Amino acid sequence: MIDYSAILTANYPTSEWTLNNNDYATLVWLSAGTKPTQAELDAAWPTVDYNNQYAQVETNRRTQYEAQSDGLFFEWQRGTNTQAAWEAAVQAVKDANPYPPTP
Repeated sequence: MIDYSAILTANYPTSEWTLNNNDYATLVWLSAGTKPTQAELDAAWPTVDYNNQYAQVETNRRTQYEAQSDGLFFEWQRGTNTQAAWEAAVQAVKDANPYPPTP
């Protein structure tokens, strides 16, 4: 399902608008310039959706690196663990959080 609000927020960050129930017919353009057409917004959706999914993967990975691999990195640096253990933990996080396919 196309998320018009997400598209407008991502692609028109300084514009003002209102939208009800994600229904393009209710889009009121409050900013100067021309309101984007539904076709323009529909065409932008795959990229916006990909970027949102990518950002979520990055957030998930960052959180899991902190919890699962950062400690092992410092242990490896201190000589109390191995580089292989740290690299395995990093790879496990990557495997659990793959990037979405590009549109």
